[in-house]
Amino acid sequence: MTETLHNSSHRAQPRRKPGLPRVGITMGDPAGIGPEVVLKAVAEEDVLRACVPIIIGDAQLLAHTARTLDLQCGYDIVRFDERLPDEITEPVIFHLDNIGGYIEPGIESGTAGKAAAGYIEAAVSLCAAGSVDAIATAPINKRALFLGGYSFPGHTEFLAHLTSTEEYAMAFVAANLRIVLISTHVPLAEAIRMVERDRIVRVVILTHRELRRWGIEKPRIAVAALNPHGAEGGLFGVEEASEIVPAVEECNGRDGMDVHGPFSADTIFLRASRGEFDAVVACYHDQAMIPVKCLSFGEAVNVTLGLPFIRTSVDHGTAFDIAGKGLAEHSSMIAAITLAAELVSRAEDEPTEALEA
Repeated sequence: MTETLHNSSHRAQPRRKPGLPRVGITMGDPAGIGPEVVLKAVAEEDVLRACVPIIIGDAQLLAHTARTLDLQCGYDIVRFDERLPDEITEPVIFHLDNIGGYIEPGIESGTAGKAAAGYIEAAVSLCAAGSVDAIATAPINKRALFLGGYSFPGHTEFLAHLTSTEEYAMAFVAANLRIVLISTHVPLAEAIRMVERDRIVRVVILTHRELRRWGIEKPRIAVAALNPHGAEGGLFGVEEASEIVPAVEECNGRDGMDVHGPFSADTIFLRASRGEFDAVVACYHDQAMIPVKCLSFGEAVNVTLGLPFIRTSVDHGTAFDIAGKGLAEHSSMIAAITLAAELVSRAEDEPTEALEA
């Protein structure tokens, strides 16, 4: 059902004339709060100063959402079979017309999931063509995606598939904290098994490379321990000694990398947020998400590392319980869009050798 696109470096994409970066903003699951938070975000001055928003979704549903919730819309529409103009200064809706039936807010369905997948596929195609410079995604519903015929646990794996990306990782940016995950949406027992030397090494190398792409010349990376108190010399577990320490030793000093750990998870995120490290590699999903959401709930940004383009997303789900009610907070959508634009600008400013390191 999906078509893969070859993964190449950021520099390999066709480039347009200099100006504000174009950020493709997928509408997310049309039954969730995605349409609402996208419309609210693209009307904000912070977003309009940072980029040219290209909303990828359904123009009719967006117009209906705007009318129902009294939101700004009325943007120019470009159909999916048309080329985006070379000169765009205002928000544009890239209309896919792919909703095959009525969408009821707050109800998961295969129709909504399939439509949401289509927005993601279109965004990747636009990036590959150089029509947009980055992607910021509104939330999708994993079960709706499955009902729509797509067997991916989330955006990260779907985007990796579409771009034939083998080495990728989920990361979060929250206030002064950056966290990269060794594993994502898997059962905890499986996540523990995935704390292995080779995987940790790959994630640390990817983290170092991406942080340099973000403009951090000499990233300082910490690796969190898996077990309480870093296992207390083996009293509470063996993974630190058998997997994490060898991985840190292998990485530290390799190609100029500055890597330390394992550090007890009950303190390392605080230390990093205070500036001691530029990023923390976390052992599993909730180990990362608890500090992220405590520090910046509703304002954190999800970033996929390793893709041939910048991709950011909100830190929340589809919120079916409030969909269509005008209650959705859009601060994370603003943060995702503006961070995408900022990272594009940083990547363009970096010398080629830094990007290829």
